[in-house]
Amino acid sequence: MRSPSEQAGARPGYLPFLLLISGLGGLLAGVDFGIIGSALEFLNKTIKVSEAQLSFIVAIYTGGGVLASFFAGFFADWLGRKKLMVAGGAAFVLSIFLIYTSQGFLPLLLGRVLMGLSGGIICVVVPLYMAECLPAGIRGRGTAIFQFMLTLGMVAAGAIGVFFTNRNAASLALAQQLHTADPAALQAATFKANSEAWRNMFLVAAVPGLIFSLGALLVKESPRWLFRRGRADEAERILRLSRSAEQTALEMAEMGQHTDSQAGKGSAKDSLFQRKYVIPFLLACVVLAATQATGINSIIAYAVIILRGAGLDAVSATLGFTIITALNCAMTLVGAALVDRVGRRFLLKLGTLGIIATLCGAAFVYRGFEAQRKDVDAEIRALVQDNQLEVDLHRVALPGVDDRPMALTVLYTLGAEQKVVRAFMPTAEDLRVVAAAEPLRAIPEAQWSADQRRALAQADGILAAQKLKVQSDPRNPVRLEIARAKWGPTPTPTTGWLVTALLCLFVAFFAVGPGVCVWLALTELMPTRIRSTGMGVAMVLNNGVQFVSALVFLPVVGRYGFHAMFFAWAGCTVIYFLTAAFFMPETKGRTLEEIEDHFAGKHA
Repeated sequence: MRSPSEQAGARPGYLPFLLLISGLGGLLAGVDFGIIGSALEFLNKTIKVSEAQLSFIVAIYTGGGVLASFFAGFFADWLGRKKLMVAGGAAFVLSIFLIYTSQGFLPLLLGRVLMGLSGGIICVVVPLYMAECLPAGIRGRGTAIFQFMLTLGMVAAGAIGVFFTNRNAASLALAQQLHTADPAALQAATFKANSEAWRNMFLVAAVPGLIFSLGALLVKESPRWLFRRGRADEAERILRLSRSAEQTALEMAEMGQHTDSQAGKGSAKDSLFQRKYVIPFLLACVVLAATQATGINSIIAYAVIILRGAGLDAVSATLGFTIITALNCAMTLVGAALVDRVGRRFLLKLGTLGIIATLCGAAFVYRGFEAQRKDVDAEIRALVQDNQLEVDLHRVALPGVDDRPMALTVLYTLGAEQKVVRAFMPTAEDLRVVAAAEPLRAIPEAQWSADQRRALAQADGILAAQKLKVQSDPRNPVRLEIARAKWGPTPTPTTGWLVTALLCLFVAFFAVGPGVCVWLALTELMPTRIRSTGMGVAMVLNNGVQFVSALVFLPVVGRYGFHAMFFAWAGCTVIYFLTAAFFMPETKGRTLEEIEDHFAGKHA
């Protein structure tokens, strides 16, 4: 078998360049999507947003993707694939500028919409472009590079998050040391550190957008798009850059036989409701919608929150997020190596079965402690006096206290502001740590060792965590309302790492199955005549499911717990498995024209 460079003949470097651009597009899409995951930890501490608004900021990214999907196919047909790829990269860079400079909810929302538009354009046009430009023998691996680099972009987003989270922790520790006696200065320094953390995360993410935009300017236009525009000679010249003369002649002949695609429309007798159009279109729509219904993008976007809800601290949760995205990236390489060998259908069946098992496992872990939480709305509302709430867990009688660490979680509304606050009841072991650290207060601070400083900080944290206080500004009093209050056991770090392990298995199964195959299914199943428009419609459905999943995540988790979302995603994945097992054809090694002939009934 000849290598891609030997196959290309006249321009052996052009095919690797195409793969590079595919990878850069995936990298941009991955960073584009993944960067919000780490930023959430700090964003709502510096910009006033409610629980619903925070969910909307995450979800509106996919709303922008839905909007892009409506017109991406049309503009890809009108302007060409190349111009739209350049526009997608430029939109991403502009979105970063808007987000970085935002000081309120609306500018931040606008930047996220534009970021979603960029992601939607890239995810429609780059796979479309690669499917039309790459030879059939490596189309699976070539398109898988897009998915691999998309996952690498998420890893990069996680690494950016880890760097600035650790930097934020160091800044907060320094602020605590410098401004212990000045609460106002400490509050200002804390606000500044939190604001810089999430803004710098987005700023660094602009780099792949610039690189992709420059690279997209250098590629040639899609030969199949040129052929349908009557520019057959130009299409043939571009095909020769990545194929032998023999293969070029064969593909030109196949394109010529599909006369309806040459003009971009069919004859009056060629209805779009024929079997060869409807069945592959519906299959592609189901596959894309079910891919999002696995919860993959919501899990990645909310990974830090999910892991913190399982018992990890902020730094450990950010590290866990990076581990998950790194494994997703590594397993995508495995999927890319297998997709042109074992086929798309086998990988989809294997991947969806693994996803169902891991989602159910995580759901049962969460349910183990979430089912024991009790609604204490009435008890907490009764404590609101003079428009303020003050709770000391040692003096308030709440049901179900035992020897486990317990937590009170309160969602309150104060005017336009809505926030979640927590107070913790420590265990006997925690209190022993406090007792051991207490004598340090009699020792001069200059004589404290690093271990002693850490012990006292832990003790202060435990003491402070037992009390919760919420009050309005006396200069501008607004009504304090308790929206929700829950009391129950808290998960341990061991539980957090168990959930991390299950999510690692989840992304591993996703990466080798739907992660690699979804873009191939979209581009390979769609017939030539409706490919760009059909991909746009399918992406609308794809992004719509993603939007709903992200939008309802925080409210559902707040009301019913994490296990409810995990069980829902597992149920949706059952539909995905049935579709892959009983309705998906195998497209490995076939040209796009051969796949279209299969649905037309010309091949067994």
